[in-house]
Amino acid sequence: MESVPAGFAGTAFTLFGGALLLWTGARAVLGAPVVEGASPRAAIALSLLFGAGTLATGLWLLLGL
Repeated sequence: MESVPAGFAGTAFTLFGGALLLWTGARAVLGAPVVEGASPRAAIALSLLFGAGTLATGLWLLLGL
């Protein structure tokens, strides 16, 4: 019974984390700001950190089914 909510949450976290990593990477390669008004290095570092953490959490939830 608990595998359905875990599967949904795992899918959502994995998709969000992957999309955040792709978006951050594309913005960094293009030289566009990741966050308006923030330090570029800090914004890239935090976005990559949270993207990787979210992706890892999603995979943990999916593989724990």
